Amino acid sequence: MSIERIFAKRTERMKASEIRELLKLLDDPSILSFAGGIPDPALFPAKDFADAMASIMQTGSNTALQYSVSEGYLPLREWIAGQMAKIGIPCETDNVLITSGSQQALDYLGKLFLSPGDTALVSWPTYMGALGAFNPYEPRYDQLSVDGNRAATDYAHEAKAAGGAVKFAYLSVDFANPTGETVDLRGREAALDMAEELDCAVIEDAAYQALRYDGQDVPPILALELARKGDLEACRTIYSGSFSKTLSPGLRVGWVVAAKPVISQLVLMKQASDLHSATLNQMAVHRVAEQRFDDHVANLRTVYGQRRDAMLAALTKHMPEGVQWTRPEGGMFVWLTLPAAMDGAELLVYALEHHKLAFVPGRAFFADRSGGNTLRLAFSCATEVMIEDGMSRLGAAIRETMT
Repeated sequence: MSIERIFAKRTERMKASEIRELLKLLDDPSILSFAGGIPDPALFPAKDFADAMASIMQTGSNTALQYSVSEGYLPLREWIAGQMAKIGIPCETDNVLITSGSQQALDYLGKLFLSPGDTALVSWPTYMGALGAFNPYEPRYDQLSVDGNRAATDYAHEAKAAGGAVKFAYLSVDFANPTGETVDLRGREAALDMAEELDCAVIEDAAYQALRYDGQDVPPILALELARKGDLEACRTIYSGSFSKTLSPGLRVGWVVAAKPVISQLVLMKQASDLHSATLNQMAVHRVAEQRFDDHVANLRTVYGQRRDAMLAALTKHMPEGVQWTRPEGGMFVWLTLPAAMDGAELLVYALEHHKLAFVPGRAFFADRSGGNTLRLAFSCATEVMIEDGMSRLGAAIRETMT
């Protein structure tokens, strides 16, 4: 028997993550990798977590090791509500759901909104993990533009012609994965206006929001909508946050803030999926966040900001003419655009073989698999010496393969 024959049709759209495969390269010490968009483990607050977990197990093990509510650990939800108020989103704990990382939130939101053939608006390029989360629900993708090039009626007409409706616009608004770019205030307002006209949701992926190194903070889309409407229960924007880029990705703790009807449906999904996120992890994250979050994030900004600066300087020094790159104000990524005739995947093969260098080719970040002449570089886990060496190798590989 070929068991694949009876798999659900949706599995045809479930593909292996190219980043997950590339992360395997990190096991080879001879490879200089800028592929994994992951935090530097040397910066984890490991002792704080060790102390927190030891204390919890001594005094609160009955709670930490027991089943818990699907909404999440109440003190952590209260802490998150306090943090959200600081960025212009005052909310109640009933507006907060704890998820097993923001990736679970994206999966649930795809399940909540998408029927086969419905349209999801995403940027070109976009976070490949979002595409992976949405794909099993069989959406149609359309390119989201917030610069006024397309009218909402155009999106609606094309979605209807394809047999569905526009259900949401997905945006990573601060220092996006993969480009490192930030949607400005005008673009956020435009996205909100478009969603109002289309009567669709907005999914605001704020995984990197805390990691700003320079420039001015821009209000979250949910804060802008709340300022317009005065009531979170009237808002269509859904904010997805995460501790993965600040405290720890391995503990898998993220959150969603939204109107209560959205949270209620997501809670039902969580009950059917994993009942609740690991209580011990939530308790430990709460304790460390309460004690250390602000000063820890300040240190991350200093270290990662220096690495960002080093990468931008090295690119200026080593890239040949015809290569362009973004200049992010925060986050973990720089996005390169190669000359049109080049292919990032082919360059990766060459760079691995001849220069022991890894990065992520850009095509996987495009819903239509375009963008072949692009690539993503992550600077978060590289020292300044590694960055100088790596960009020198990359420049050499590009020159050697230019046609």
